[in-house]
Amino acid sequence: MSELPTRLEVEDLQRNLREVEDLLRRHKLVEGLVERQPMPRHELVEKLVHKQHLTELRAKLEKLHSADIASILEALPTIERLLVWDLVRAEREGEILLEVSDAVRESLIAAMDPKELVAAAETLEADEIADLAPDLPAQVVEDVIRALPQEEREQLRAALSYREGTVGALMDFDQVTVREDATLEAATRTLRGLDELPAHTDQLFVVDREGRFRGTLPLARLIVTDLERAVGEAVAPEVVTLHPDDLAEDAAKTFERYELISAPVVDHFGRLIGRLTVNAVVDHIRKSSAEAQLAESGLREEEDIFAPVLNSFKNRWTWLAINLVTAFIASRVIGAFEDSIEKLVALAALMPIVAGIGGNSGNQTITMIVRALALGQVQVNFLFKLLAKELGVATLNGVVWGTLLGVVAYVLYGNVALGGVLALAMLLTLLLAAAMGVTIPLIRARLGRDPAVGSSVLITACTDSGGFFIFLGLATLFLL
Repeated sequence: MSELPTRLEVEDLQRNLREVEDLLRRHKLVEGLVERQPMPRHELVEKLVHKQHLTELRAKLEKLHSADIASILEALPTIERLLVWDLVRAEREGEILLEVSDAVRESLIAAMDPKELVAAAETLEADEIADLAPDLPAQVVEDVIRALPQEEREQLRAALSYREGTVGALMDFDQVTVREDATLEAATRTLRGLDELPAHTDQLFVVDREGRFRGTLPLARLIVTDLERAVGEAVAPEVVTLHPDDLAEDAAKTFERYELISAPVVDHFGRLIGRLTVNAVVDHIRKSSAEAQLAESGLREEEDIFAPVLNSFKNRWTWLAINLVTAFIASRVIGAFEDSIEKLVALAALMPIVAGIGGNSGNQTITMIVRALALGQVQVNFLFKLLAKELGVATLNGVVWGTLLGVVAYVLYGNVALGGVLALAMLLTLLLAAAMGVTIPLIRARLGRDPAVGSSVLITACTDSGGFFIFLGLATLFLL
């Protein structure tokens, strides 16, 4: 179900990006030369040069897929990005806005006037406009709603009414329906009367006279079944149905479990209101994965790599401030053992090893727990078993690597007691890391917070302060 680009696709994208960058570079170079050279009809020459390169760049963009243009825009600095964006045909702007990242979309929308935004949105389907609506000015959304036909207007209002992260916010309204009392021959004529099938159509949705959902008719079954039979006689025996208020994460698991391409979405009265397709599910998974990666590092939102300095500062400062506090706490722990470090300088060289390995181990544990929470694999009845398992892993790692480090410390410093303290400190620090790696995400989930947000910052704080305290405390007790 993954849509990761292949090696050839990546190479094609990089080649296209290099070609666009080369055209931009040549355009700036020649434009600069023309500006510096005194010549008759200087303004006319400058316009001709300017038009020549931009025409070549526009022709290049015309040949590219919208997703490729979106990737190119994301890779360009702001000035070059806006120059390329101005060369995109107006009828393609809407679909490209859907493809670019949220952060880049904001910069493009900020550069467009309201009329241009309305025209771009009008080229999209109702469900696509709903995806774009949160980034559009409120007045633009109202103008778009008024410009739509009545049916699409109602669909857009319905899509906007669902919470983000639900099936209703992801579903589309473009599906093929047939009546259960019609014949398969009539269903076939319906398909032939269409200009093209909606994307990811693997089945028809069967409804009754009142529009209530009755089942699905897979296209594969339609092809091999007698056309004189009624549609109701050929429906699939087992059908997965979704409701608009279902969580998108749950729907993604359903798609993965049953290898679905599309699934009907019905309301509480059993009426068919839309469908969810695999491409929408994959997009949601990709977006959720990206948000989780950012959250683990304490970033509040996706960031344009060429964003203004102040914007990036606002996005990053919160967890850096927390990290500063935790680092200060760790420094005070070290400060409390200054006398011990002065008496045995080897402690200063060895204590980063304990904290570093403890932090890595804690991050491994916390990654596993966050993933298990996302997949719904963590059950309340088995929390103690889960904790016991992670503590068991930490114990085994602590014994193996602690012993190894103890031997290395003895070889380097010729002190058996120092090696024993280092080995014991490693074991206790890994046990602390395992316990924190399990409890931190579980507590955040219990409080209704995203368990992934800032997890690496918190676990590092625990293992740094705890690791220093354990190692230096043991050294003070047994070596001094």
